[in-house]
Amino acid sequence: MAEPFDALLCPLCGDGLRPRAAALGCPRGHAFDIARQGYAGLLAGGVYPASADTAAMVRARAAFLGAGHYAGLADALAALAAPLCPPGGTVLDAGAGTGYYLSAVLDAAPGAAGLALDTSKHALRRAGRAHPRAGAARWDLRRPLPVRTGSVDVLLNVFAPRNGREFRRVLRPGGALLVVTPTPRHLAELRSPMGLLSVDAAKEDRLRRALDGHFRPERTMPYDATVELTAEDAENAASMGPSAHHLDPDEVRRRAARLPAPLPVTTSFRLSVYRPA
Repeated sequence: MAEPFDALLCPLCGDGLRPRAAALGCPRGHAFDIARQGYAGLLAGGVYPASADTAAMVRARAAFLGAGHYAGLADALAALAAPLCPPGGTVLDAGAGTGYYLSAVLDAAPGAAGLALDTSKHALRRAGRAHPRAGAARWDLRRPLPVRTGSVDVLLNVFAPRNGREFRRVLRPGGALLVVTPTPRHLAELRSPMGLLSVDAAKEDRLRRALDGHFRPERTMPYDATVELTAEDAENAASMGPSAHHLDPDEVRRRAARLPAPLPVTTSFRLSVYRPA
């Protein structure tokens, strides 16, 4: 059975990494500490994308997900992913956040090992402990992935950047890429009163361009549900995503307090399966 860190490569020399005490090491002597929260720090230099989730964003996301508002989406993704992962296979979540969706997939795929990659140390502190069969590592998806070629059976990409060339390289020939994107209807009832960014109308076109030449679409399924949000839920919804980089927390709290509660809100996503081209 695969282990969570089996698929990792040393980002400095490309050799395989193996656990060594509280670190991952390669045969050439490069070592990367494993934090007490269970994630490996592979990024060097201390320069990370400005888009990485902050501690406040991660707290808001953990609270929102913990309230179960996206549980149906997690279940739908797990039901889609589990039949695509062979026994003892490897699931890579590229842009895993707190590991919420990876954990749901691993629950539905007994024996599979999971690896979470993300730039945010705050998110990885949760992802590293999200599931007994999951490991986590800090990495920027825009760079070549520190992952063995052809080592991944299922690759998850949920609300995260895409690296089509690298996703194709790390997937085995019969593997599958599962992408989740929001539709323009997503959180529509919160957009104006909470000052949220709108979903880019060109998002699907950007997805196509990112994967074109590397993957072929197999199928797409919609997932839509209405959730009822309290003022605290609405505040967390605004504070956990990209809009949080542009909003003042105090103003978010004031706006949420003015909303009728509970407020019915639309959640709307596309779940797409791609195969290597």
